[in-house]
Amino acid sequence: MSDVNSLPPLREVVESFELHAKRSLGQNFLFDINLTRKIARAAGSLEGVTVVEIGPGPGGLTRALLLEGATAVIAIERDPRCLPALEQIKVVSDERLTFIEGDALATDLAALTAHISGPKRICANLPYNIGTALLVQWLETDVWPPWFDRMTLMFQREVAERIVATPQQRVDYGRLAILCNWRCSTRILFDVPASAFTPPPKVTSSIVELVPRESPLPCNGKLLSLVTHAAFGQRRKMLRQSLKGLGVDANTLLEISKIEPTLRAEEIQVHDFVRLANSLAELRSSSQQNQNHD
Repeated sequence: MSDVNSLPPLREVVESFELHAKRSLGQNFLFDINLTRKIARAAGSLEGVTVVEIGPGPGGLTRALLLEGATAVIAIERDPRCLPALEQIKVVSDERLTFIEGDALATDLAALTAHISGPKRICANLPYNIGTALLVQWLETDVWPPWFDRMTLMFQREVAERIVATPQQRVDYGRLAILCNWRCSTRILFDVPASAFTPPPKVTSSIVELVPRESPLPCNGKLLSLVTHAAFGQRRKMLRQSLKGLGVDANTLLEISKIEPTLRAEEIQVHDFVRLANSLAELRSSSQQNQNHD
């Protein structure tokens, strides 16, 4: 573990490999080891834990995860320029680091980690341009509880606020909040100022913790996503209007779900959206059966 400390400062590594952050890949590098170790510690005790990291770049957080005692780190990096820097870390990691060149959006992390025993979790400074898409992908999985026991992720502050929002924060409350809080308990742990990054982004970032609920309300994630997309796609309209595009009678859907048709999307809770999704499944199934009988 101490061998990781023998590595040259990350800023020198970036300069030696000419690793200039690419905006097209949503890259912003963190050089401050004290900050990256704080993020790693936010993921909880890492003893006996396998950590999956997305977008490690030159390995600032990767080093911190190893220094904080992770049993193994699996890093997925799309940018081949960063692989030599990660190889430097691997050499001194006592075989605790594995890195894979690939697109995280196209990687089945459950299959990738299926052979690994013990707790597994995700800790990452997610690339800004794919962070939300990755999170939604992980939350919509059919299998729950999932393969991970916790996610500790960095997002832009405005995205973090959307993740933890409730109907009391109407501006931020939307589809992302529904999906996240249906299956996880969520909270913002701390902010990371733009000045901590190279190059500095134009926004503050936040570390968000998402802990999977063992028994979330039963629901089809894809249908929940569909309902929330319809409802918040026209958030100024009443639900009886915004839900018309779901292929079933909106008033019937709302009646079955015991939700007032004059309410707007931002006025109802996560469990209300779950009821809507389940009612939509019932109506679709009933419609299909009637068609089969005909």
